[in-house]
Amino acid sequence: MNKIAKTVIAVVAVFALSACGNGSAGSNSADGSITVISREGGSGTKSAFEELFELLDADGNGLTVASAEVTSSTAVMLTSVQTDVNAIGYISLGSMSDTVKALAIDGTAATRENAASGAYKIVRPFAVTTLGAPEGIAKEFVDYILSPAGRAVIDENGYIASGTESDIELTATGNLSVCGSSSVAPVMEKLKESYESANKNVKVEIQQSNSSTGISNTIDGTCKIGMSSRDLKDSEKSKGVIETKIATDGIAVIVNNENAVTDLTKEQVRAIFAGETVSWKDVG
Repeated sequence: MNKIAKTVIAVVAVFALSACGNGSAGSNSADGSITVISREGGSGTKSAFEELFELLDADGNGLTVASAEVTSSTAVMLTSVQTDVNAIGYISLGSMSDTVKALAIDGTAATRENAASGAYKIVRPFAVTTLGAPEGIAKEFVDYILSPAGRAVIDENGYIASGTESDIELTATGNLSVCGSSSVAPVMEKLKESYESANKNVKVEIQQSNSSTGISNTIDGTCKIGMSSRDLKDSEKSKGVIETKIATDGIAVIVNNENAVTDLTKEQVRAIFAGETVSWKDVG
């Protein structure tokens, strides 16, 4: 091989190493304006996120920057962050995918184990809501979710189950409508499959929307059980709806896999979503 050829190969190698470096700059790293992606109004994940990151004013109104892109579900949030190197968003920890990267917060990794131990502080409840105490098939399904069989499903899918140690006898028949939170929906689908397998005489229909819609649909009788990923508001409790906690879930702050950032403080996250920090170059 002559000297010219060797020189060309060396130059190409240098450029290749530069492109595959530590991710702090260049095409493999976020280095432009931050794309803030949030959830729609009514989302329990958004409500919990804004509360946990102190993005509420004195009247309880959200302070997420008005220019944030709005997504309507967990699935859309994942896709939006996956396809934008400068994006940042948030999802249920139990819905994490390797298509995006979950950031550590204040030095603690966003994992189920850390959420269960209390080390990871960005957590919120998963609950089912009913108009008054559940009865009939609704009661049996809620009891099943809280039983060892239901708790096993919840744990297997990456959440932290709540419930009892008591098995239940399954005798209900008929159809049951469940609606609400897109964050709760994935594990609810697994619970439905398990319940219908254990009791062949029931059929559960799940409709995905958001927490507020699920709660309001429970109040007006559109569905028997609502799915919620936030605490009930006093205005909802006053209408007779009650909640039963079925699990604890973390909220993962997510970025594109090519973003070099791996850890943010709560204050850094707040500043980004409040619109105070607008460029990845200013994060540090």
